[in-house]
Amino acid sequence: MDVLEEKEEEEQREEELKGLEISDHLQDVEMKVSVEQVCVPVGVPDFNWSSIDTSQLPSSYKTNTLKEKKLLHIADHFLQQYTHLCPDRKPLFLHPVNECGVEKFVSTTLRPTLLPYAELYHWDGCASFVSDYLIMEPLESPITPPSLLYSPTTILKYQRGNCFDFSMLLCSMLIGAGYDAYCVHGYATREICTLDETLKLCPLLRKPQEKPKERMKKSTKYKVKSPPDLQSKFEFQQEAKRAENEAAEKNKEKQVDKFMELEKPKHDPLYGLRVHAWVLVLSGKKEVPETFFINPFTGDSHSTMDEHFLGIESVWNHRNYWVNMQDCWNGCKDLIFDLGDTVCWEAMLLGSNKTLQLLSDAEEKKELSDRELDDVGKEEGDMSFDMPPSWVAPIEISPREFETSCSEGKKVILYKKAKLEKWAPYLNGNGLVKRLTIYADLYCTEVVEVREWFRNREDMLHTREVNKQTQLTTDYFSPGHLLCLKAHTYTSLEPETEYTMEFYNEVRVDGLQKRVETPNEMTEYFVGRDDFLHVRCTEFGKRQKKIHLAGTRTDINSRPIVQIKECFHRNPEKPAEEDVAERIFLITDDIIQLTYHLKDKNITASKKDFFKVAEGDRKGNEMVMSPEMCITYQAGSSEKKEKLLHLYKLLQKLTVEEKQLKQQVQQSEAEVLNILKVRENEETNVKLSVSIYNTERNEKRRQQHEAMKNTREDELWGPEEQDLKYLAPFLIQMGHREKMTKVQAQRVRDGCLTDFKHRLINKANIIQARLEKAVEELQKKDEWFQRNQNRLSAEEESDFLTHRSETTFQIQILAMRLKREKQVAPQKYLALEEKLHKDPRLAEHL
Repeated sequence: MDVLEEKEEEEQREEELKGLEISDHLQDVEMKVSVEQVCVPVGVPDFNWSSIDTSQLPSSYKTNTLKEKKLLHIADHFLQQYTHLCPDRKPLFLHPVNECGVEKFVSTTLRPTLLPYAELYHWDGCASFVSDYLIMEPLESPITPPSLLYSPTTILKYQRGNCFDFSMLLCSMLIGAGYDAYCVHGYATREICTLDETLKLCPLLRKPQEKPKERMKKSTKYKVKSPPDLQSKFEFQQEAKRAENEAAEKNKEKQVDKFMELEKPKHDPLYGLRVHAWVLVLSGKKEVPETFFINPFTGDSHSTMDEHFLGIESVWNHRNYWVNMQDCWNGCKDLIFDLGDTVCWEAMLLGSNKTLQLLSDAEEKKELSDRELDDVGKEEGDMSFDMPPSWVAPIEISPREFETSCSEGKKVILYKKAKLEKWAPYLNGNGLVKRLTIYADLYCTEVVEVREWFRNREDMLHTREVNKQTQLTTDYFSPGHLLCLKAHTYTSLEPETEYTMEFYNEVRVDGLQKRVETPNEMTEYFVGRDDFLHVRCTEFGKRQKKIHLAGTRTDINSRPIVQIKECFHRNPEKPAEEDVAERIFLITDDIIQLTYHLKDKNITASKKDFFKVAEGDRKGNEMVMSPEMCITYQAGSSEKKEKLLHLYKLLQKLTVEEKQLKQQVQQSEAEVLNILKVRENEETNVKLSVSIYNTERNEKRRQQHEAMKNTREDELWGPEEQDLKYLAPFLIQMGHREKMTKVQAQRVRDGCLTDFKHRLINKANIIQARLEKAVEELQKKDEWFQRNQNRLSAEEESDFLTHRSETTFQIQILAMRLKREKQVAPQKYLALEEKLHKDPRLAEHL
């Protein structure tokens, strides 16, 4: 037994020595990591929190109410019990110091607020606003929670904070929006804690997951038996070559895997110890189907099974505080988020889930007397206590601050092989609000593609994609462009280069959907045309003269046309042998080729080839038709050939249509030149549209608003009363004396006010009399209509209804005028009284 005891003592000593070595190692690592570089946004100046002004903050920031003091006492008692029962766990984050140096319980720092912006009614809008508006600051120590926790109002004012500040603000907004949200104190990976997204794929590059299609089970009952294997030696050789190619591809894949291993994050000596705060949203409220996490630094949602979240110490909302009693050896994957389960979660307060009401300080003092404070020690066993109201001032965000969204108007995020830049609207003169730069390497040196997003542009441009390898630019437009543009792909805005233009065909008369042009060819695609045309392809020859500017004559600037080809959809109203599917005008060769649609059960289509007569071979201006000028093939028919007269008329019709087609092609060329010119002007002189409701940026609307504001008082008066002639009749009675006594000035003032009052009353009486007269006339008309309804014709009845509606409308107008007059009359009277006191002729006496 003695030997066994000695062995046990030796093992205990070894474990203690190992524990001391591990603790020393962690201290060294903490000192090293405390000076490591954290991914703070580029270009953000240093900020000193100790220099902020707290003198203007409300008294609730600087003192604690009686109920808050009792809550702090309960929290201290709860912490003592927790440390006694769980000595191996770290201290709880309960009542840090605020910006005024006063201890405040974390639940009372939350201020549930619903802000008046539609984007903030949903969780993703709140999360994206918080992540963009605030600047991330790392914790002083990566393995301990902060000792200071500022109010959300202060965080919003200075637009910066750590993960706990981000989470408190976001949770306040989510609770105000109706979500069952909680702040979480836990542990996460280095990438989450330091906002390092350089190994993460940009969300804008993620492809949506495709759902696998369910395949129909085929019956094998009537399956055809497989034929015997008759493969040749050549096929075996080909298979061997394929196997070699597959082996080479596998080697390449192995090399890629090795390269991917290099991209994996490096070993973190503080893995599992890094403190982080985020937001937990439980399912149920706001139709949330499943519980999830929100990382406040990025605004992204994460599953509770995400491996980047390594454990939870506690959670809290504005009503209670819960400690996690579950084992986090497998991260958060196996945690149960039923806060009512007392085995998994230990609540600090009992019966605190009642609805909260904001109370004044006086009501709180009445609610909690001095005698109750003396008996706090007796009540420590009873945790039935409601959470005090928040000490934080109401959270307010002005429209200008909400529109700015980003700190200082700009934010840069580095992703894996990508860089995302964000700007506030109207910050850039070209309307640029977002830019994504995609690189080919991890070091972000070789640019592959640039994507840009725009807002508030008058030319309706909203997205631009630039491929740096092919130098191809694609512009996307919202509906409403002057030239109906939907998309424009080009390498340059010079005419007669390769480009693709897409249009909103619904607003075009010709139904043009897309136009593709190369230096020698132009193809147009149509939709919804009455003539069933869907493709027109034009081939051009070399131009002998130089191109002129847009706006000149199209017949001089147009290129020589070699061939025009048109394709038509099937017209069900015509027989197939008369419905043209394709026609080609070989202009230089004077040939017209027609191909008709296929008949049912036919494999070939009918065709006609016309050979036009040259101008020199014509007799006068008339065309002479001969059998050699038309070659006809009638598929699936042995009927006689068509008469020359019919072919002659068809050729004349096609000749006229050929001239019209030439004009249409020339118009298309002129339209292209005009579009390119307009696009060039739009890019050189970018104009941004401003809403008429935005009085800050809309200069014209702002001037109108200021003019209305300045003349609002004068608008209460008539045009003859605005030039201060309201005292003229009463001054005439006084004989226009330059100096008046106090009694005379008082008499002038009273007389003016009395006369004005009588005029207001008379005006209201006149409107009242007209209203009563109109109502009486309407009653008489209704009585007359009821007596004579059966004897009236349809026209007389319609005339009566018309007159009745006019009278009803007149009554409504008079009622509105009377109501407005009763509302405005006191304002007019008070405004005149104030003017009389300020009038230089009466001011010294009154």
